[in-house]
Amino acid sequence: MRPFYFQEAPGRRLAAVRVLVFGFALGWLVGYAKVVLSVLAFPAHRFAPIGVVSLLEAPLPKPLGLAIWGVAVIASAAALLGAFYRVAAPVSALALLWVATYRSSWGMIFHTENLLVMHALVLAVAPAADAWSIDAWRDPSRRARGDEVHARYGVGLRLMAMITVTAYVLAGIAKLRAAGGVWLDGDVLLSHVAWDNLRKLELGDLHSPIGAFFCRTPEVFGPLAWTSLLLELGAPLALLGPRLGRLWSFGIWAFHLGVLVLMAIAFVYPLTGIAFAPFLAPERWVDRLRGQSRRN
Repeated sequence: MRPFYFQEAPGRRLAAVRVLVFGFALGWLVGYAKVVLSVLAFPAHRFAPIGVVSLLEAPLPKPLGLAIWGVAVIASAAALLGAFYRVAAPVSALALLWVATYRSSWGMIFHTENLLVMHALVLAVAPAADAWSIDAWRDPSRRARGDEVHARYGVGLRLMAMITVTAYVLAGIAKLRAAGGVWLDGDVLLSHVAWDNLRKLELGDLHSPIGAFFCRTPEVFGPLAWTSLLLELGAPLALLGPRLGRLWSFGIWAFHLGVLVLMAIAFVYPLTGIAFAPFLAPERWVDRLRGQSRRN
């Protein structure tokens, strides 16, 4: 029997996850370019490097920052298409790591891209271009391997799933460390929702009228607090089988939908479902679409 982290998977599944993750990365780099690049104009006294950016003693010159962002865009597009993947994917993942970390090196740390970057780093060293890629189209032997079901494709997906689970377990532990058992009665969650919406109202920012409405019925926040903590601390159960993985993925996706509805805060990567693609079988979606197009 194989260890649970060496489960077999089709090459097309890993390829589908590659397309989804690097496609999202490309969309984030381009769609959020104004926000991501705005830090290049910040005054030097605000520079507070973290992570890999701690190697710097001063901010990067603006042209160099733009160049790194440009490299990230080009490499992510190449990785998405599976072109020169063994070079493009590592460059994309490392550039994405730098861009995301540099954005958080100005006094406010953003956690929203952490999981995306970790997934990209795993894909960068996985054989994710053996199917549905330009590299496979140019190399028939690689294309043939991409149709196989093998542990070399499953191990990367398994590692991505383990990273996802770990991220949510840490989030659950953080809740307990910050609030302790008080979290479970729902008062802390109620305070977060009420304060966040009130702050946004005062600032004229987008807020959630639904969240403001539910603050009048505090009894609903106890079950919500319990559910969120169970989903986060119970995340390792998602590794025990495909059905549990799908069930947990839907539950945690619904949790993020609830955050959006109650607080008008969008964690886009999980909300798209791409963060949970390693637990799913996205290649089957393509097969279904192909089958429907042939029937039509």
